[in-house]
Amino acid sequence: MKSSIHPTNYRPVVFSDDQAKFAFLTQSTAQTDEEIKWEDGNTYPLIKVHISSASHPFFTGEEKIIDTEGRVDRFAARQKAAEERRKALANKAKKKSAQAAKKATADK
Repeated sequence: MKSSIHPTNYRPVVFSDDQAKFAFLTQSTAQTDEEIKWEDGNTYPLIKVHISSASHPFFTGEEKIIDTEGRVDRFAARQKAAEERRKALANKAKKKSAQAAKKATADK
């Protein structure tokens, strides 16, 4: 194993999930400017995380229900509206070409 590629600055760090009001003390090399006074009375660097085992659905057992039917319906409605616009533009182009042809025959 190469000795120069592994970090040597492991130190105790507190990771805090503010939404779940959960924090834990562990070893890390993560850098931060914030500090917190921990339960043992010592001050440690603080890393704030957005999600942890206390708030992640996999660990909490809570499931998010995704409205897939609503998504499909919205997609189908957009497709239908796009097709109607295409048809309207095609009709408009046909009318213009018919008017141009009519005008060309009238000019002769």
